[in-house]
Amino acid sequence: MTQPNLPPLADLLHEDLDYICSSLRQELPRLAGKQVLITGGAGFLGYYLVQAALHFNCTVAADQPIRITVWDSFARGRPPWLEALAGTPHLTVQQRDITQPLPEKMPDFAWIIHAAGIASPPFYRKYPLQTIDANIIGLRNLLDWSVRQRERGRLLEGFLFYSSSEIYGDPSPDAIPTREDYRGFVSCTGPRACYDESKRFGETLCVVFAQQFGVPTRIARPFNNYGPGLKITDKRVIPDFARDVLNGRDIVMWSDGRPTRTFCYVADAIIGYYKVLVRGRDGEPYNIGIDRPEISMAELAQKIIALASGLFAYRGRLVHKANPEAVYLVDNPYRRCPDISKARRELGYEPRILIDEGLRRALVWYHYHREAEEA
Repeated sequence: MTQPNLPPLADLLHEDLDYICSSLRQELPRLAGKQVLITGGAGFLGYYLVQAALHFNCTVAADQPIRITVWDSFARGRPPWLEALAGTPHLTVQQRDITQPLPEKMPDFAWIIHAAGIASPPFYRKYPLQTIDANIIGLRNLLDWSVRQRERGRLLEGFLFYSSSEIYGDPSPDAIPTREDYRGFVSCTGPRACYDESKRFGETLCVVFAQQFGVPTRIARPFNNYGPGLKITDKRVIPDFARDVLNGRDIVMWSDGRPTRTFCYVADAIIGYYKVLVRGRDGEPYNIGIDRPEISMAELAQKIIALASGLFAYRGRLVHKANPEAVYLVDNPYRRCPDISKARRELGYEPRILIDEGLRRALVWYHYHREAEEA
């Protein structure tokens, strides 16, 4: 491939952060001057959750900054972007396994975002117990602490639990687009069950703690987020395709390419998550994703090939191969498309970055980050 003429990475990130903060003019000021805990903050979603708050501090609330604490086990290492933020005012980064007992003394966090966990299917199939523990034991640790805070008269204003669209399993055709009141068609014994069922039980914990103890839990159900922050080694479909492209080889698809998804660019998703945290109803789930277009995996691959051709003079093609992992497609949903009318109506959530622009931005980001991510 020829050397591409791409926009500077800093411009792409600045545009995304400006977009996030301008879309959260009512929500981020609620966090100003408060302590916010983000567990799993070194992961994919932490990338913009953390940087959006810091961007808000620099551009809007320098006199009353959001004080961010990141907890992460760093099981996959410390990401370079987080290392680059070392010394940033109002940011504290600590290595901590959320499944272990919490420290005796903790800051009076006003807001908690529990994003710690394993979300990539190949990784949670490899580490099923760790996946379960983060979604249940880690969550319970934080919820119990939240109750103790209330007993001390210290107000927790919001608690966001990251659930998943996987809790719906493989919906029937009449449940597409899928609403929050769909109860799901999920295997409790299959290769994805460690993730799907622990997310479902995590939601139950959130509802019980909201009802029994008044903990202001809110639940987000992400639908196929992608973009900056998602490691090229993550083994989900878009980073896998990007890895093939940037290595100048054909895109390999491990299925027949017919399953369909909608793909939500991460900046739109982060806007949704902060809206759920601040404005969501206690004990309530909200689908966060985009409802258009619903495309097949084969169509996704062709879009990436076309974009990469223009960006990098890529000359590869799509090839289909059988995956050597026997359970690769077991319990894999055939269709995934959210009904986001609840988030639109109650939160003012409206994703705007469609798949072609989102993929372009993701490919640019992967170009700049490929060597660091694969090291």
